[in-house]
Amino acid sequence: MLKQGAHSTPHRKVDRVSLDRAAAYEILDEALICHVGFIADGSPVVIPTIHWRIGDRLYFHGSHGSRMGQTMAAGHAICVTATLLDGLVLARSAFHHSMNFRSVVLFGKAWEIDDPSDKAIAFDALMAKMTPDRCTAIRPANARELATTKLVALTIDEGSVKVRRGPPIDSAEDIAWPVWAGVVPLALTPGTPVADKA
Repeated sequence: MLKQGAHSTPHRKVDRVSLDRAAAYEILDEALICHVGFIADGSPVVIPTIHWRIGDRLYFHGSHGSRMGQTMAAGHAICVTATLLDGLVLARSAFHHSMNFRSVVLFGKAWEIDDPSDKAIAFDALMAKMTPDRCTAIRPANARELATTKLVALTIDEGSVKVRRGPPIDSAEDIAWPVWAGVVPLALTPGTPVADKA
């Protein structure tokens, strides 16, 4: 189970919230992008970035000069969110429209990983997440590339999962309103690959 703290205790729609660690892992593994929130120079900043998981650790990478990487490597508090959008929920009134989604919110402090062998293993896992069948075919990262790329990790510890599923929840007096209501499913699907011309 995920731990709950002052920041991660839900206050609305608590029936949609869980601390299920397996559900959190499933969402994090499926999501290709997350958002990392942190404070920089006294102001809140939220950056979209790729993430990947090995066991109970979430990994991020970037240049050594990036503000996000520097903040995370310095051990400052961060918030990480990942969301999967599963459908548009179209109700009979504007008020009851919604979206079906699965999301994870995590809190904690990250740290930098410097060991080249640990970095190589982590970056192999990133490639496996993006394209599992290409990992053994591509050229592996060399020492210069590993040295110039910052790698940070966050232990998945405090946070929560929130999920909304199902049809619209209309008010009883709106059920007879003459408009279509239901769910429009959404999914991220790959298109036709376009070969490099080089």
